[in-house]
Amino acid sequence: MLRYVNYDIVFQEIPNEVTLAINISNCPNRCQGCHSPYLMKNIGKTLNKKTLSELLERYCETATCICFMGGDAKPDEVERLAEFLQKKTNGKIKTGWYSGKDNLPQNCSLQNFNYIKLGAYKQHLGGLSVPTTNQRFYRIEHGNMLDQTYLFWQKAAVI
Repeated sequence: MLRYVNYDIVFQEIPNEVTLAINISNCPNRCQGCHSPYLMKNIGKTLNKKTLSELLERYCETATCICFMGGDAKPDEVERLAEFLQKKTNGKIKTGWYSGKDNLPQNCSLQNFNYIKLGAYKQHLGGLSVPTTNQRFYRIEHGNMLDQTYLFWQKAAVI
């Protein structure tokens, strides 16, 4: 079972999208320098189809994307919920997943996601906003993962 601690409308996590970012707890990655160490605990409310339906009802006029921030302890559940969102909205609301793993699980299907971020946070390499990062952000198009990490570097240069 996935649990979420909170959520927010954000503009930085997925370029060119108004994103409802859902922070999922029970992170197994334990990255040194993690910006959200409280998410390492198995805390929060249950994240399931009912919860997502309620969030959709509340934010469907605002959000263009829903992004699962974490969920690496149960990647199959993240994928199942992304598939649910795709079907429920006929693909009108995009789906994203921020994973701290370096690779997707072997059985993960890209068809349920529009965006995926991969890579553990390595403090000495920095996050997505710097060119030295090990993390990668992908837009999924026709079953291919297109590296779009550079979009975060451009934003950092403008700020």
